[in-house]
Order: sequence, then structure tokens, then C-alpha cells
Amino acid sequence: MNTSRKVEVLYDRQCPVCDYYCQRVDVAEDEGVLVRIDARDSTELLDEVTEIGLDIDEGMVVKVDDTIYYGSEAIAKLARMSPRKGFVNRVSWHAFRRDGIARVFYPALAAVRNLLLKLLGRTRINNLQIEDNDRF
Repeated sequence: MNTSRKVEVLYDRQCPVCDYYCQRVDVAEDEGVLVRIDARDSTELLDEVTEIGLDIDEGMVVKVDDTIYYGSEAIAKLARMSPRKGFVNRVSWHAFRRDGIARVFYPALAAVRNLLLKLLGRTRINNLQIEDNDRF
């Protein structure tokens, strides 16, 4: 068990689909401890992501050690680190562990997320502070 290694996932907790997935996905014990971070909170990781120019409204982030994975790379990294126990972990591992498959499907998942948040009347996180970019 590697409890000293943090695997951080930065995602939008206001998205019901994102929240469902991130609350159920996990990493294997020998990979570390999964830390879930709401991208709508002001955190060190959000500041780091913003500083390097990643738009959190367009993709989730996974940080392992000093490496940041974004969008399809993030979901693929989580899938490969999963314990493959439980429905969500098994589906994620089978569906997203290969980078190519994750690259194909992730944009569709992000589009569904954005549409869902628009229908729910949520605002964008807009961590990059883009003018007139508060609404989906």
C-alpha cells in the first residue's frame, strides 16, 4: 500500500455525471491514495492548472507526482491505475485504459457534460478568466 503518494483528480463537482464518476472511481492501493478536488474551489492544483493554461471547463485533471494529465490523458491515467473492483472501475478500465480510445470518446463526454450543465443552468468555472465565457 502506497499511502504516501497522492493521486489528485480535479473535476467539476456541480456536474452530476462527473461527480458520480469521480466519487466511484478509485486507484489501486499500490498506486496511492485518490484525492478528489472540486474545481470550483480555490486550490493549489487549480492555480497550477490555470498557470499552465489548461481550461478546466474542457477537461478534468489528474496529477500524479509532478505530472499533470488533462482531458483524455487524465481519464486514461485513472483507468490504468484503477483496482478494477466495482462497476465504475471495471468499466473505466475496459473503456479508457488505452490512450487512443480515450482520445476518441473523451470529447463526446466533455460535450455531454457541457450540454448537461447548460440545461441545469450552471455557470462555467472559467479558470482562465476568458471574457464573456461564464455561460455554457
